[in-house]
Amino acid sequence: QVQLVESGGGLVQPGGSLRLSCAASGTDFRAYVMGWHRQAPGKQREFVAVINGASSTNYADSVKGRFAISRDGAKNTVYLQMNLLEPEDTAIYYCYIYTSVRYWGQGTQVTVSS
Repeated sequence: QVQLVESGGGLVQPGGSLRLSCAASGTDFRAYVMGWHRQAPGKQREFVAVINGASSTNYADSVKGRFAISRDGAKNTVYLQMNLLEPEDTAIYYCYIYTSVRYWGQGTQVTVSS
């Protein structure tokens, strides 16, 4: 049974930084695509960032240059470093892993507000 547990969300002022973590269990995640989506109030869930088994990455245009996704194989964990945060980044952030199906974590709240 694949399980994903996110952590690291919270309240931060505009211009600040947060690092989200997503710990995977139940599979050796190193060969699989993992990523982050987010869902703001009243909006659909949207793509944020993705990383594959070779550590190639891709980002939504709205976060390019501000966010960085990375993975630690020894810890079975993927990270999302978020810098220069804006109020528009406020959302619940979900990590996922894609094996033959997509598994989602429970989400972690990020609030950017002064």
